Amino acid sequence: MAISIIYGVDKRKSPKPPINQSHPSHHITSIYKSFVKMGVHNIANAAEFKAALESHEIVVLDAYATWCGPCKAISPKVSAFSEQYTKAYFIKVDVDEVPDVSQELGIRAMPTFIIFKNGEKLSQVVGASPHTVEQAIINAVGPA
Repeated sequence: MAISIIYGVDKRKSPKPPINQSHPSHHITSIYKSFVKMGVHNIANAAEFKAALESHEIVVLDAYATWCGPCKAISPKVSAFSEQYTKAYFIKVDVDEVPDVSQELGIRAMPTFIIFKNGEKLSQVVGASPHTVEQAIINAVGPA
């Protein structure tokens, strides 16, 4: 029995999956789409902020500064909320890097959390109180 191996490729194995199996990339695509909303997305400019509000029903905005200790302290909790409350789209805006958005929203202290529904401001929480932030999220999206 002769084996045809050219450049380390065994020609006896078929590169195509059996006809009754779907291609694995279809599964990867559907899994990816379900996780796209998860996580906290950094907003780099006013256009990205506007696009986030226009393309998602519920948006949770975290206005922070890199030098803000309470912002750093609550950040892991906000990330956990983004995985728990998947009906909302979570964004972060660095008030020093994107001052036009923070000025437009009237951000005066950090962290400030603003929840938008259909592009309109629904609620606002000033300060690093995970319980208060979570209650505001629940009021917008319902329990997880």
